[in-house]
Amino acid sequence: MSVAATTPAAAQNGVPGPVEVPFFWLEEARSERALDWVGKENQRTIAHMTADPRFAQLKADALTIYDSEDRIPYVSIRPDGLYNFWQDKQNPRGLLRRTTLDSYRSATPQWETVLDIDALSKAEGREWVYKGTSCLPPALNLCMVALSDGGEDATVLREFDTRTKSFVEGGFVIDAKSQGDVEWLDKDTLLVNRDFGAGTLTESEYPFTTRLWKRGTPLAEAEEIFRGDPKDVWAGAGLLRDAAGTVHARTANRGVSFHESENFVWHGGEWVKLDMPTKASLNGIVDGHLLFSTDVDWQTGGQTFPADSLVAVKLEDWKRDPNGAAKTLVWAPQDRQTRQGAALTANSMYIALLDNVRGRVVKLDFENGAWKTTPVALPDNSTLGIAASDPQSERIMFSVTDFLTPDRLYLADGDEAPEVLKTSPAFFEREGMTVEQYEATSADGTKIPYFIVKPKGMELNQGTATLLTGYGGFQVPRLPSYLGTTGKLWLERGGAFVLANMRGGGEFGPGWHQTAIRENKQRTWDDFIAVAEDLVTRGFTTPDHLGIQGGSQGGLLVGTAFTQRPDLFDAAIVQIPLFDMLRYHLIGRGASWIGEYGDPRIPEQRAWIEGYSPYQKLVGGVDYPEPFLWASTADDRTHPAHARKGAAKLKALGQPYWYYEETTGGHSGGVDNEQRAQLQALQMVYLMQRLMDDNSDK
Repeated sequence: MSVAATTPAAAQNGVPGPVEVPFFWLEEARSERALDWVGKENQRTIAHMTADPRFAQLKADALTIYDSEDRIPYVSIRPDGLYNFWQDKQNPRGLLRRTTLDSYRSATPQWETVLDIDALSKAEGREWVYKGTSCLPPALNLCMVALSDGGEDATVLREFDTRTKSFVEGGFVIDAKSQGDVEWLDKDTLLVNRDFGAGTLTESEYPFTTRLWKRGTPLAEAEEIFRGDPKDVWAGAGLLRDAAGTVHARTANRGVSFHESENFVWHGGEWVKLDMPTKASLNGIVDGHLLFSTDVDWQTGGQTFPADSLVAVKLEDWKRDPNGAAKTLVWAPQDRQTRQGAALTANSMYIALLDNVRGRVVKLDFENGAWKTTPVALPDNSTLGIAASDPQSERIMFSVTDFLTPDRLYLADGDEAPEVLKTSPAFFEREGMTVEQYEATSADGTKIPYFIVKPKGMELNQGTATLLTGYGGFQVPRLPSYLGTTGKLWLERGGAFVLANMRGGGEFGPGWHQTAIRENKQRTWDDFIAVAEDLVTRGFTTPDHLGIQGGSQGGLLVGTAFTQRPDLFDAAIVQIPLFDMLRYHLIGRGASWIGEYGDPRIPEQRAWIEGYSPYQKLVGGVDYPEPFLWASTADDRTHPAHARKGAAKLKALGQPYWYYEETTGGHSGGVDNEQRAQLQALQMVYLMQRLMDDNSDK
């Protein structure tokens, strides 16, 4: 992935070009000059961090956890068994494998290998990263396997038969790597939403056309059945199926912004636009009803359905008249509640909720002419998730976790009480550790909740080394989960851990997100800074012992924090970040996020962004907290250019910094456990040197 080919040499519409960007050449992901720079930076960072006597033990501890044979092998439920993708020291790239439910219940399940990614990579001389499958319901035997060379989001696709455990000879193959996906219509037909060449990608470099591909015919000759607009973020057609796999409609979607979509259904020989909010979506078929979710108040048919609610229409009525079918309320959130996920079984829908950042799960059924909501009996004061569900039975699995308790996997079947199916081992000693929740007051008076996990023996006003993290974007919540490696490498050594729930995230529903985007994005940064200040005010830590860490949008969060308040922190880990926000729309998939941040080409919106863009805020004469920036060469989403340029500018300013870049893995971190352990140890050494060691001379 490289920068847009149309990038002008000098500034246009206020967007800096190569003339104004001295490190523009670092935007070429794999140029010889850029990779030479990366190699030298990696060498410097590795030499320094690995020389620390703690490094070897930190890496060994992390690798032990990552390679643990006792960790829960999470599964998907298919008609021919439970499927799991597994990586360990013998299989660093991973195995797709399956077992039976009876075997899975045992302490040592008997696994059957379906696809060995390590063997495939070796045979083909590629660095394949498994990216999942798209399979034909209801049997789910014919699948398109997605593979990425090195971990990019872009994939190639190959037809695979799970019955023979082999790729289908002469089957469907898409060797040209691309964003986008496929969906099976029947055993001989695919809906394909990919890059078909010139004029088929949006400005965000996502596909916006869909073709109907028949087996045995060239993909280039496949019939185009839907076309969005090049200005969309993405667009494509799909299928509306019930739990049995029956197709009830052909649907389509145009992402007019990252958070807004127009929805269509093929009806009467044409695409009919659905009369629904752009922040609403189709949410599945339950008990003969089609459900919708909405992130905004929805006024229709003389009713108002509140934001974050679920709405239903009778499926057959909707198929006859997509915009005229009567709508009814299925579920609406109470105060400080929000939906976090949903899954279907043969006859029910389950939704995972957040209730003041604590988990709940409820079951939805249509009985006796009305919608019934039944709570699922799972542990209180935990983060709950739906781990797997079976659309052909009533079996469903739930994940249960918190900061200090190892993960647990529950199984339920219909109305039966959930039973514990699997428990992860403890990876650190939790005795004496405690979890507390507080609120900080942001710049505009809003109360911002956060959790602090205290190590054993922590006292006030002792300058405890504290790591603060968060996300605060795209309506994504950051929730308590078992700390695993952080517990072993950080908490056991006396460090405290803090998770902040800023506006812009999804902890309290759509409104919590929408109040901190675009012109109001500074609210997210203010919230994070407010939590940091509150930690100091309450005596939990001091600026000399306070570090921050975040990735992707969280990397931007950390970048804004240490450039706006360099006095408040003494360590900053900036992971796979956005950083140069005046050019973010030209780098990687940045243009797709204009709905979150704004468009730098528009003067009014550029002013919002320029006010916080970390790259532009790096200036001489400021004592920054020696940040550690890292990225991945294979990241075609945010792109390594952001972190690279931040490090290069710090060097040019004479500022101390550290930089590291994984050469594989991509944005989603598709690296083997050895690489994961090394990166974790590098970061922990950095934090300990900055926050725990006696640095009176720094």
